Amino acid sequence: MAARYDLVIRGGAIADGTGGPLTSGDIAVLDGHIAAIGSISGSGREEIDARHVVVTPGFVDAQTHYDGQVTWENRLSPSSLHGVTTAVMGNCGVGFAPCRPEDRATLTKLMEGVEEIPGPVINAGVPWSWETFPDYLDFLGGRSYDMDIAGYVPHAALRLFVMGERAMRGEMATAEDRQSMHDALRAALRAGALGFGTSQTMFHRSSDGQNTPSFKAGEDELASLSAALTAERRGIIQHVTDWDDFQPALDRMERLARNSGRKLTFTLTQHHNTPNRWREILAWITRCRDDGVDITGQIMPRPIGLIFGLTLTLNPFYMTDTYQALLRVSLEERVAAMRQPDMRARIMGETMRPDESSVLGTYVRKFETMFRLGATPDYEPDPANSIAAEAARLGKSPEDHAYDLMLEDDGRAMLYLAFMNYADHSLAPSYEMLRHPGTIPALGDGGAHFGTICDASYTSFMLSHWARDRAGPKLDLPEAVHLITQRPANLVGLTDRGVLAPGMRADFNVLDPDRIAISRPELRYDLPAGGRRLMQRAEGYEATIVAGTPTYRRGEETGALPGRLVRGAVDGAPIDSAGVTGD
Repeated sequence: MAARYDLVIRGGAIADGTGGPLTSGDIAVLDGHIAAIGSISGSGREEIDARHVVVTPGFVDAQTHYDGQVTWENRLSPSSLHGVTTAVMGNCGVGFAPCRPEDRATLTKLMEGVEEIPGPVINAGVPWSWETFPDYLDFLGGRSYDMDIAGYVPHAALRLFVMGERAMRGEMATAEDRQSMHDALRAALRAGALGFGTSQTMFHRSSDGQNTPSFKAGEDELASLSAALTAERRGIIQHVTDWDDFQPALDRMERLARNSGRKLTFTLTQHHNTPNRWREILAWITRCRDDGVDITGQIMPRPIGLIFGLTLTLNPFYMTDTYQALLRVSLEERVAAMRQPDMRARIMGETMRPDESSVLGTYVRKFETMFRLGATPDYEPDPANSIAAEAARLGKSPEDHAYDLMLEDDGRAMLYLAFMNYADHSLAPSYEMLRHPGTIPALGDGGAHFGTICDASYTSFMLSHWARDRAGPKLDLPEAVHLITQRPANLVGLTDRGVLAPGMRADFNVLDPDRIAISRPELRYDLPAGGRRLMQRAEGYEATIVAGTPTYRRGEETGALPGRLVRGAVDGAPIDSAGVTGD
């Protein structure tokens, strides 16, 4: 008898994405969608035995930067290695479209600085086969991936497209500029953009030190872009801001969401210099939502972590003149030189020069929240194990201790700075943020920060730490699954996924929650032009499935690439990966 279904997953414990209790049963898939759940009598062309493991929806990552990687690569790792089956890009107002030929070098410098995608990688990998954002989507629509992708229109790129060098100089947009951006955004929304992303933070700078073009964009400009979403009845506003002008920043975001009638989502972290402000922001989210203004904070469910080492972009000595000179030699030669007493004395005695391309250089000697990054990464580390605390016990300075640690493993050792979300050496604030109905876990930044950050594994961390290992208050497994499936899918308007129910998209993870584990980051040189990147794998995933087709089995590629570009949604009516409005 011919198989009735394309795939049947048999006998699993089902975490359906809604946060409700686990159930058990079979799941049948036909034509990329869930056909039935329960006791399935018909056979599948392929069957997966899920007894003793859990079946979840595929994970949805609402903040990535795969804008470049999707143009040269089909596999969006590391995210796909951590159960992500839908990735949203174009965040923070940066990306590779729209872009005129004469602005490519400027946009390259912007992506090099803001997202640490090296210029040689961009020049070798990005084909620039587009100018407008609809052209970019059409290019992506002809490609296939190991997950589905969708994207915002990046405000900085749009501003550069309309205003040219005036955008980089931070000039205010004229009425004509605002109308041109408004019209271009409307065209992009009709082509399938999920909305627009913008940034007004000093952290986002071009590699030549200039602020991102949207940094000082006026509220009239942001309101004009938001009005494009209103006019098209679709799309979401994604916002990153500094909090120096705290209340004005909140008021501006509230006005944009209220006046446009569209959802707004923004980056929410615990800043170590204002460690309790997140409480005020959560209270503001609650008030806005109670008043019918749909605002959602995006949080990293562990410390936002910078990784330091001799093979990486940053370390506590990276901007000393002597260390900079050593970058010209091989790692082996550098390590040998740094082990010499006179070289050590020179490096240790020099003052760090300012890093014009990044403000992160001011954080590389925060030894109280810096830790070894061992074979089994600890993302809620004991303060007694900080570099500062270890150095005090050894009777050394933190600088001395960090210097020695970086020379371990022949110079390949890594240190981990809990940069944000760890002011009190605890994830208690993250727990309260996770439990708030107006937040989602996000900020993994897959596809960017290749030599500094490797946070795209946060989805696995949700299952291993928050739903299992944490010593303090934790989440139950269904709640953790809900937070990385239905909650982000609904936020960005992709309501055809994130829940296991008949008719929904057949994206799944089949996993063993007792075995989910995150590996130590490793350095690979597999980007275009031999560029490097941090990679992190996971254990415990039996299968990851996209549109009913397994893409990974026990962490290994199957060779299948069923993922496609997903175009946006019109007021809740999702558009499938072929660009056709769903039922």
